[in-house]
Amino acid sequence: MATVGNEGMLGVGAFLGLDTYLWQGMSQIPGRVLQVHADAFQEELERGGTLYRMVQRYTHVLLLKVTQTAACNRLHSTEQRCCKWLLLTHDRAAGDEFPLTHEFLSVMLGVRRAGVTEVASRLQKAGLIHYRRGRLTVLDRPGLEAYSCECYATIRSEFDRI
Repeated sequence: MATVGNEGMLGVGAFLGLDTYLWQGMSQIPGRVLQVHADAFQEELERGGTLYRMVQRYTHVLLLKVTQTAACNRLHSTEQRCCKWLLLTHDRAAGDEFPLTHEFLSVMLGVRRAGVTEVASRLQKAGLIHYRRGRLTVLDRPGLEAYSCECYATIRSEFDRI
């Protein structure tokens, strides 16, 4: 699983020359989405210009993100992974507040909903977030970064570099 925002795209398979996709996208945060027909996208990629280079770099970073997340899921605590995920979402949100349910977060983290409730409660008591009725507000981003594992910094650093 990966988060995609205004820095990226769904359908990297089209860049890789595939004509069928085995994944599904869902929107967590309201916003605008641009859609390009695969044929038009392929045609533009074949020109080998700026779009091709940008999608090539994005694909590299997306693969890094997916592999980093796989390792993260194995090595780090639910609290650290939750902080990483909240930071990645905050990076893509239009502000400090965004919609988020315990149910959705439990799916993204691969844990029971009760585990998300415990972690969210600890983060709220620490003054890092405010969480109420499916709305989360990031109150202390540096604090959230300190609670997160190093995976967030690794992913963010590579996105910024590329």
